[in-house]
Amino acid sequence: MKMTLTVTDRGTVTLPAKLRRELGIRGNDLLIAETTGDGVLLRPAVTLPVEIYDAERVAEFAAAEGELAEWYNREKATGEISDPGIDAGSDQ
Repeated sequence: MKMTLTVTDRGTVTLPAKLRRELGIRGNDLLIAETTGDGVLLRPAVTLPVEIYDAERVAEFAAAEGELAEWYNREKATGEISDPGIDAGSDQ
């Protein structure tokens, strides 16, 4: 879809309803404006949910990391896996 839009004296551009519907843009959605060789590209800003880890969740990760290090060291000792050059459990 191609259309001509007007920029007001305040720099406001109104996206027609038909264009917003086609692109799935709703009121108060954020857009990223990016300059390109052809002009300005407007695209929806993607927001991703963020999980905030509480102390219990951090402890779960630490336990899983410890189990993985134990498994890796056992497998390495039996020759089941080759050494990728990193020691499990080290702080590299």
